[in-house]
Amino acid sequence: CCLNGLNLHSDFPQLRNDTFLRAARGEETEHVPVWCMRQAGRYLTEFREFRAGKDFFETCQSPEACCELTLQPLRRFGFDAAIIFSDILVIPQALGMDVQMVAGKGPTFPEPLKEPEDLQRLTAKVDVGKELGYVFKAITLTRHKIEGKVPLIGFSGAPWTLMSYMIEGGGSNTHSKAKRWLYRHPEASHMLLTMLTDVIVEYLLGQVAAGAQALQVFESHAGILGPVHFNEYSLPYLRDIARRVKDELKEAGQDVPMIVFAKDAHYAVEDLSQSHYDVVGLDWTIDPQSARERTGGKVSLQGNMDPCALYAPKERISDIVKKMLEGFGTRGYIANLGHGVYPDMDPENVGAFVEAVHQHSKQMIKKI
Repeated sequence: CCLNGLNLHSDFPQLRNDTFLRAARGEETEHVPVWCMRQAGRYLTEFREFRAGKDFFETCQSPEACCELTLQPLRRFGFDAAIIFSDILVIPQALGMDVQMVAGKGPTFPEPLKEPEDLQRLTAKVDVGKELGYVFKAITLTRHKIEGKVPLIGFSGAPWTLMSYMIEGGGSNTHSKAKRWLYRHPEASHMLLTMLTDVIVEYLLGQVAAGAQALQVFESHAGILGPVHFNEYSLPYLRDIARRVKDELKEAGQDVPMIVFAKDAHYAVEDLSQSHYDVVGLDWTIDPQSARERTGGKVSLQGNMDPCALYAPKERISDIVKKMLEGFGTRGYIANLGHGVYPDMDPENVGAFVEAVHQHSKQMIKKI
């Protein structure tokens, strides 16, 4: 992957496999499309070799590196979509916060937000093109290098999830520091969430302008909120993002499918299906059939095999996939895991998952 000699604004190669986009819109497909969250990840030897000795966020800031890491899983597996290699924490960085990836610990903020007055440390007006232009370049480069094989998904973290990282200073089991803000500083919380929402909207629109053909919003920390807090501090912002992005794209005559993935927000499936998103992503704690009933055909669904099912023997993976497909049905459905691929997974089992989705769904669709 190299930017040299590429006219970045020239026409992209024609898309040869639009199964994922058709499923996102609820249209008929010949097979159920499949991709995996974290499909470009440490479970791949070539990923580990390419990343060895390199700083994580420096890799994120290199369009050529992001392009190569995005393409690696496509060389191995018959995925129906690619997702740009990046990280949700590039947004707090764009707001002026220092974020480091610490070996064995994960993402770390040396100076997290502690009190409302710390909001003054954040950049009030973020120049998204300047601060996050490296992501846009990575998307454009990857769109060329993918050669129309499959669509490219862009993504962002959601406001609450980013807010919790910025206050906790890293990962957390309880998120008690961030939740303390919700109870003690509701106004400051809304101020921060609004600030994040504005940047996210611009960031997602920039990704589409750069070539992203679909967008996913990750509300990874939804499950730590109960329904009351979710309805106050997450859902309104998720809806606002989708509405604003869709309105802006409509004016430009564009229609880009949007996916919302609110992990562990099983109590909010109905609300999420009425939030301007085309697809609702589900984790493995939700029964496929009941998700279909609860969303009433308003949206396509994505998910939701337990990532740990990939530890099973291949024949068992095939059975699990078949049952999942029967639960969701083959229309308006994108197969995925209920979370990302774990680093110690066997790539062959990921391949078996992809093959099982294609094989079983083709047979099921033929019978209809």
